[in-house]
Amino acid sequence: MRNYFAAIAEAVRSGDEKLVVQNVEDALSAGTAFDDILNKGLIPGIEVLGELFKDGEAFLPEVLISARAMKSGVDKLTPLLASQDIPKKGNVVLGTVAGDMHDIGKNLVKMMLECNGYEVHDLGRDVPAEVFADAVREIRPDIVGISALLTTTMINIEEVVKILEQVGIRSQVRVMIGGAPITRRFADKLGVEGYADDCVSAVAEAERLVELARKGE
Repeated sequence: MRNYFAAIAEAVRSGDEKLVVQNVEDALSAGTAFDDILNKGLIPGIEVLGELFKDGEAFLPEVLISARAMKSGVDKLTPLLASQDIPKKGNVVLGTVAGDMHDIGKNLVKMMLECNGYEVHDLGRDVPAEVFADAVREIRPDIVGISALLTTTMINIEEVVKILEQVGIRSQVRVMIGGAPITRRFADKLGVEGYADDCVSAVAEAERLVELARKGE
């Protein structure tokens, strides 16, 4: 039997969108379980590239191309996934802070979280602190993910944290931050629970934070 999972993973890693879609369609036609296609083919493919990116052996444009290829494969599975009523791992509000128009990294994180079973509410870029707070009040997510790609805008993450405290909802949500200038030290200084330095780490961090929430920690 053909190893569809390896073929899908390699097509994702190489960023070949057409080949990803073809392999996913072939796997479905052969009766392969759609959740196996996701968990054993698509996700491992992007995880391999994510590790290469972390090690400096791959670059952001390559990750973006592969993420788009992966999304095309996921799109083929979406109707099947929806029909199974698979429980979501968690609920995430995501956005780039006010004054910052960069969103490539945020979009990668969104894609990775969605592909790993999270419901993501994307607020977009240049998002005022008040909009983050309104979204947390309305959606009541497990996590609010805040991105900043400039040293001049990273201070606005603090504004989001402050307004969550001011309106009395800071204790209701775990905060995860990331972006080029962001460090674990900065996250600790702000007193936020989560930090991720790339899209792969963001998934692992989200899982850690959701587990903490379930334990009431």
